Amino acid sequence: MASALRSAILRHIRVPATQALAANGSRLTAVRLMSSHDDHITKDEVINRVLDVVKCFPKVDPSKVTPEVHFEKDLGLDSLDTVEIVMALEEEFKLEIPDKEAVRIESCEHAIEYIYNHPMSS
Repeated sequence: MASALRSAILRHIRVPATQALAANGSRLTAVRLMSSHDDHITKDEVINRVLDVVKCFPKVDPSKVTPEVHFEKDLGLDSLDTVEIVMALEEEFKLEIPDKEAVRIESCEHAIEYIYNHPMSS
């Protein structure tokens, strides 16, 4: 239990690296962000998992799913279907996509880029 708590805290801890004085005499503090979250996934793994999630969606023909496919234009899904796919992606990758970002995910390509670049995707 204590080990899990320690790991959770260390993921987000900030450690001062050095202190220096600026030309005007005020103190500057450099902060180095440390993270124990080092199991970031590869782009190929993200692509495969995103495609698998989309292929498993009931209204999708799996043979039409590619990394470039657009949810509405190519697969004929509506906005509610897209929201459901984004929610399934959140569950698959154990992350929360803010609403402002979620509305921009309209294709597998957008989902792959967002998830691959998200620091906490796993």
